[in-house]
Amino acid sequence: MCGIWALFGSDECLSVQCLSAMKIAHRGPDAFRFENVNGFTNCCFGFHRLAVVDQLYGMQPIRVKKFPYLWLCYNGEIYNFKQLQKQFGFEYQTLVDGEVILHLYNRGGIEQTASMLDGVFAFILLDTANRKVFLARDTYGVRPLFKVLTDDGFLGVCSEAKGLINLKHSTSLCPKVEPFLPGHYEVLDLKPSGKVASVELVKFHSYKDEPLHAACDTVETLPSGFDLETVKSNIRILFENAVRKRLMAHRRIGCLLSGGLDSSLVAAVLLKLMKEIDINYPLQTFAIGMENSPDLLAARKVAAHIGSEHHEVIFNSEEGIQAIEEVIFSLETYDITTVRASIGMYLVSKYIRKKTDSVVIFSGEGSDELTQGYIYFHKAPSPEEAAEESERLLKELYLFDVLRADRTTAAHG
Repeated sequence: MCGIWALFGSDECLSVQCLSAMKIAHRGPDAFRFENVNGFTNCCFGFHRLAVVDQLYGMQPIRVKKFPYLWLCYNGEIYNFKQLQKQFGFEYQTLVDGEVILHLYNRGGIEQTASMLDGVFAFILLDTANRKVFLARDTYGVRPLFKVLTDDGFLGVCSEAKGLINLKHSTSLCPKVEPFLPGHYEVLDLKPSGKVASVELVKFHSYKDEPLHAACDTVETLPSGFDLETVKSNIRILFENAVRKRLMAHRRIGCLLSGGLDSSLVAAVLLKLMKEIDINYPLQTFAIGMENSPDLLAARKVAAHIGSEHHEVIFNSEEGIQAIEEVIFSLETYDITTVRASIGMYLVSKYIRKKTDSVVIFSGEGSDELTQGYIYFHKAPSPEEAAEESERLLKELYLFDVLRADRTTAAHG
């Protein structure tokens, strides 16, 4: 993970305000940077980096010679940055996937930019030439983003709420912190004073609609029809493509493995595709549970079958209880189900960070919401009501499952 942070129109000394940005230092253990904006001394970007691609030129805010008036801080992965480069003839100056955001914006503005990105992302884009600030977040809110905006135009933006809660401002010691809505972008005017004014908040994509970037997707054309064999073939093609396009990291890849259907399929396909593109190191898989728990036993069987380098993390009830306070601090929620489900993921992420060199971790999040995998779906009164419940879960993923996945892993870099 990475951590992004920015202030616009601060009344307080930025060197003091920057202390708040250090509260998300865990998200980027490899490097950090604070940078004032030229001509706006009360505006500042902060970035904590986990180096996944382009370790030489990947620091942020990203600025390139072609667009000296653009400043970008983003957290995420843009899977189709090479396809977009080929389609539009972009000339990249770095190997960073996020650089495509600058080129898309210069070509077609913020709406086309957000709509054409196939990936998970949260970003802050500053255009000093036109005095605009843009915020955007991916459709499911896989990457987190929070903001504070006061009545007099002071704006703070951060990957986690904890980086904003103690900001000081002349009109308020504790401005209200709000999550930025997934699938939206916001346009703000930047005034000469460095303050901002919100112009519009736009929903650029819904999970129910085909995304604009699908027009240049590299997946093969799917056959039409709803007979069983066609449906199964299409699912396989789409699933393998979803795993394949995420194989873009320059750091070691691992995979969480519970032994259930979702993570087992991801691990098996991941291992197959790694061999196809000549990734020579063994895939590390990770399972966690109490002694002889069903997850450990099932994951052990799957790992033996696919031939991964398997790691087991065994914890007891006391260790789980001791982790609760840290988990709640990382999650920034008291939701009981989320806290309970996060204990194991938090502890296994801690193990991965301390005991292995895997940095990019795959998992099976989101499939139960999409395919109605939770056991209570068996009691759905009708297919229509089951579909409505599935849609609700997908819409709220950013509040629960992807929040858990992001925070428990980011807590350990």
